[in-house]
Amino acid sequence: MAEDCHILVVEDDARLRERLARYLSGEGFRVTAAADAAEARTQLRAIDPDLIVLDVMMPGESGLDLTQSLRLGAGHDMPILLLTARGAPEDRIAGFEAGADDYLGKPFEPRELVLRIRSLLRRAPAPVPHAPAGPVRIGEATFDPDRGELTDASGPVRLTGGEAALLTALARKANEVLSREEIAEALGMDDSGERAIDVQVVRLRRKIEADPREPRFLHTVRGRGYILKPGV
Repeated sequence: MAEDCHILVVEDDARLRERLARYLSGEGFRVTAAADAAEARTQLRAIDPDLIVLDVMMPGESGLDLTQSLRLGAGHDMPILLLTARGAPEDRIAGFEAGADDYLGKPFEPRELVLRIRSLLRRAPAPVPHAPAGPVRIGEATFDPDRGELTDASGPVRLTGGEAALLTALARKANEVLSREEIAEALGMDDSGERAIDVQVVRLRRKIEADPREPRFLHTVRGRGYILKPGV
């Protein structure tokens, strides 16, 4: 898998940037490096990476700001893994709210970084028994869980890897409550906590609900989890 995957590493510390590029290249990935957000934007006009490893604390535009801009403005949907020395729960939540798919605190073991990268790259959920056959209608939109593609009247709707994984898991158990444990497994989360799952749900509601504050399709079942009730 690594041989076909292109990683963009964005890190302002030159020594760490070079070490990361060298290590990831040694693991078989194609690597492009950038020293800050401005250089990353330049690189993204020339390449289409499979994943971005992005430092949070950078001079000028921060990693959080760049993540949010890529998700909302440019619409990039490749996985984004944030690196930061600030590893408090509220910092991780801020990363997920900005649109990141994973968060790794500094200092870290390079091997753990590689394992997280590989996990993000293979995030497509495994089929769930009793899955509904074919695409699922969600109001005026249609979601194909086999392809992880959401389409509405205006055309394809961009989903991040985490959003696609969450919607796939929910769609394959449409009209059934999906527990937080099942959602965490679908998202490849282990220690991110309940709020990180809630953030992913909020982000997905923005894509499928006319009014995310009054959801018609993706409902919270207090004390149990979430349920997708597709329909027109």
